[in-house]
Amino acid sequence: MQDVLFTDLIIPRLGVAKFDAVKTLSHKVDDIREDNQILFCRHSVDFQEYAAHQAKLPLLELAGPRAKIFFNPRRVKVGIVTCGGLCPGLNTIIRSLVFTAHQYYGIRTIYGFRYGYSGLNPRVGLPPLKLDPDSVDNIHAQGGTILGSSRGPQEAKVMVDYLETLGVNVLFVVGGDGTMRGALDLTQEVAKRRLAIAIIGIPKTIDNDIAFIGRSFGFESAVEEATRVIAAAHMEAKGAVNGIGLVKLMGRESGFIAANAALASCVVNFCLIPESPFRLDKFLPDLERRIKRRHHAVIVVAEGAGQDLIPQTKAAFDKSGNKRLQDIGAFLKNEIVQYFTRKKLEANVRYIDPSYAIRSVAPTGDDNVFCLMLGQSAVHAAMSGRTAMVVGHRNEHFVHLPMTLVTRFRKKIEIHGRVWRTVLDTTGQAEYK
Repeated sequence: MQDVLFTDLIIPRLGVAKFDAVKTLSHKVDDIREDNQILFCRHSVDFQEYAAHQAKLPLLELAGPRAKIFFNPRRVKVGIVTCGGLCPGLNTIIRSLVFTAHQYYGIRTIYGFRYGYSGLNPRVGLPPLKLDPDSVDNIHAQGGTILGSSRGPQEAKVMVDYLETLGVNVLFVVGGDGTMRGALDLTQEVAKRRLAIAIIGIPKTIDNDIAFIGRSFGFESAVEEATRVIAAAHMEAKGAVNGIGLVKLMGRESGFIAANAALASCVVNFCLIPESPFRLDKFLPDLERRIKRRHHAVIVVAEGAGQDLIPQTKAAFDKSGNKRLQDIGAFLKNEIVQYFTRKKLEANVRYIDPSYAIRSVAPTGDDNVFCLMLGQSAVHAAMSGRTAMVVGHRNEHFVHLPMTLVTRFRKKIEIHGRVWRTVLDTTGQAEYK
C-alpha cells in the first residue's frame, strides 16, 4: 500500500469556499465536516506497513454537501458530457446531476454536450441540449444516454475555449480511464488560463476496472443481464447432444463481469479471464472429460482472455487508443469443433455474444440508487470548488479521489484472491497453465 501516500489523496480546489450553501429541499441535510475523513486502507497489514515506514496514513474525503460553497449558484452554468461505450445507468447519472443542481442549488442553466468530447468542439457542429428536470424526468428507466456518446479525444484548448464561450463554470465528465485522462488535460488547460472551472469526473466502466474504486455503476446491471444469457446458454447446451454453451462477455483486461456472472448463474463449468492465461492443450481435454461425463457444458469467456492464442494480424486501435481485440469466442468455438472432430466425438457448440445487448439495458433498482448518490455527490463536490477529481465508492462510502490516482492503472481480479478462488471452487475447473 505504500504506493499511495497521504499527499496522493489531496483534492485540488479552485479557491476558498465563501458562500453559504443554498438549501431549497424541504428536509434537513447534514453537511459533511471537512475534517471527517475515512481511511484509504482497512486491513491491519496495511496499517503496519505505513507504521513501519513512519508514513502518515492516507485519508479520503467523504462525499456530500458542504456548509460553505465556492460558486455563487445564481451565476453557475453546468455542462454534462458522457463518453466511451454505453453502460447501464448513464441516464440515471444525468438525471441525478440535473435534479441536484436544479433543486438543491437553484441552478437553471445546464448544458448536455452531445456524443462525448465531440460535443465540446464547436467545429463538429453538435449544439448542446438544454437540460432541466422536466426533460430528464423519466430517462432513468431507459438504457443508453440521451446525450449520445463517442470515443476519442478532442483538443483541450478547443474544448476550454468553448466552455468559456458558453460561460460554463462546472463540467461533469462521465467516462472510463481514457475519458478521465482527457478530463485531466482539460484541468491542466483550465489551470494554465487561471479559470474558475471545476472539472468533476464520474467513473464509468461496465468492466468495474477503475483503480482504487470498489464498484462502478452499471456493473451490477451487467452481471444481472449476463446471468440471464448464461441461463439461456445452459438450456441450449442441455437441449443438444454433447451441447456446449459458449458465452463471451465484456472484459478487455479485467474479468470481473465473467467471474461474477459465472458465480451468480451457478451453471458455469469453465470461466476464462484475461488475468489467468490458459493453454488449449490443458483446457480442451478437460472439456472433453466433462462432455463424456455429463454430456453438456457451459463456458464463459471474457473478451480479453486468450489473446495470446490467436494468430495476430496487424495491430489496430480504436479511437480511445485501445488495441482492437481478436474474437476469442469465435476462435474458441472453432478450436472446440476441430478438437472434437479429431477425437471423433459429436459436439454442438452454441456461441452467444451479448455484449451490446448487455451494455444498452436499463439499470437495476440498486444501480439506480447507486447512480443517484454518485450524481448528488458530484454536484456537491463541484459546488464546493473541488476539481480534477472523481467521485467513487470505496470502503462502503462515497468519497473524493484525485483523477491522477484513478488513471494510474486498470484494476484486475487478484488471481489468489477470494473471488477467483471461489470461481475455481464453484466450477471445479483447473487453471490450465
